[in-house]
Amino acid sequence: MSRAPAFLSAAEVQEHLRSSSLLIPPLEAALANFSSGPDGGVMQPVRTVVPVAKHRGFLGVMPAYSAAEDALTTKLVTFYEGHSTASTVPSHQATVLLFEPSNGSLLAVMDGNVITAKRTAAVSAIATKVRIWNRTKENAEKFADTVQGEVQVCSSVQEAVTGADVIITVTMATEPILFGEWVKPGAHINAIGASRPDWRELDDELMKQAVLYVDSQEAALKESGDVLLSGTEIFAELGEVVKGVKPAHCDKTTVFKSLGMAVEDMVAAKLVYDSWSSGK
Repeated sequence: MSRAPAFLSAAEVQEHLRSSSLLIPPLEAALANFSSGPDGGVMQPVRTVVPVAKHRGFLGVMPAYSAAEDALTTKLVTFYEGHSTASTVPSHQATVLLFEPSNGSLLAVMDGNVITAKRTAAVSAIATKVRIWNRTKENAEKFADTVQGEVQVCSSVQEAVTGADVIITVTMATEPILFGEWVKPGAHINAIGASRPDWRELDDELMKQAVLYVDSQEAALKESGDVLLSGTEIFAELGEVVKGVKPAHCDKTTVFKSLGMAVEDMVAAKLVYDSWSSGK
């Protein structure tokens, strides 16, 4: 008889995943395995998205299995674009299910919001000097108060990105908010928002002048409006760069289009569960 699954709250997940840096080595290995095709042992379909049009929402289902990790997970994530900043319900809500791959029994149900945030931060390049812009200045100032290091709140996107070496966009935009004319040559952009085929964060000029990297080529050609609507050719998956089979092009303007992958959630969930199990 299988034992009852563990239920790990956001606070418990945070306790066992205090730093995104813990995820960097296993995520690099997982991304390399993913980009190795069948030989890499990662089974991960493109996420299934169920529209909830009546309420301006989506339900996403993101399963993954990795032979190297011997881990099997599914993330359930909802996104409701109509939620205001004053709402007590977040626009994104996620739950990760971790299974025993040898027999399919459910090992754990854990909060997925912390996992999503931590693995996204680990996959994305983080600048030591951060400049932020938010549609609501109060939210930008609130964020600036919660992070370490020097943070300058800017009144516009253009002010925030002018002269920046690294730009990170994490917005709910459906039309471009970052334009090529504002970005200095040789800058790197991590584009994390706009995860639907008709949504944009970056304009055509920026997309076409940059070398484009993605986490998953299959997903980008199905889900990313920045890629699909600009017609930009994908140069490489991030895992191919990690493996050393494709160059990083540090001397050129580059865009990493991050859609988020189930295998990333799987790596984080397994790390959390292993840490929790060892401390029982």
